Order: sequence, then structure tokens, then C-alpha cells
Amino acid sequence: MKVPLYQAKAEFFRMLGHPVRIRVLELLQHGPVPVRDLLADIEIEPSSLSQQLAVLRRSGIVVSTREGSTVRYALAGGDVADLLRAARRILTELLDGQNVLLAELREADAPPDPVPAHDHG
Repeated sequence: MKVPLYQAKAEFFRMLGHPVRIRVLELLQHGPVPVRDLLADIEIEPSSLSQQLAVLRRSGIVVSTREGSTVRYALAGGDVADLLRAARRILTELLDGQNVLLAELREADAPPDPVPAHDHG
């Protein structure tokens, strides 16, 4: 039975739905990175990183290569970097909108300016 496209997309976004996986993808945007560098940057247990890398590898979104004792990870395609850039743009727009709303709320909650007293002299 064929999986509907919306369901496949939901599975894809669920696979992305972990902060460590997103961080790994961000770090891989500029080219292959050795696992030791990923570990230094992300600061989690090696077993946890290994587990998250396995999820990304199984999904086909990253690939790994071994050179001697060094394992490097890379994005499987450039579209992932485009997706991350699009996510940054969307978040920026959302946060800008929230900042405008916050400013309006603060302005509405501000005490009114005092009315100057008239001198009846």
C-alpha cells in the first residue's frame, strides 16, 4: 500500500524533530565533519551522538565515510542546507512578528502619560 505524501512528509519532519539532529545538520552544511569535531561542538555522550547519527544515516539525509580511524559525516544533498536556511527565515519572521506584538502589548500596558495640571493663577 502506498504511503500518502503528507504522511511521508510528516515522517520526515518527525525524523528531524530532535535538537541534536538539527545541530548535526547545521554543522554539516559547510562540508564533511569528523565525528570527533561533532562531539566537541555538541558536547553530548558519544553513544547519544552515535544514536542520532544512525537515525540521520538510516533516513538517507547524511552519509558517512571512513578514512583510517576517522569517520566523517556529510549531508547527502544540498537541499537539506536549503531547508535549514528556510527554517531560519521562517523563525526570524515569526519572532519579528512576536516582537512587534510584544511591543504593542507593552505599549498598551504602559501607564498613561500624566495630564499636565493647568495653572489657575
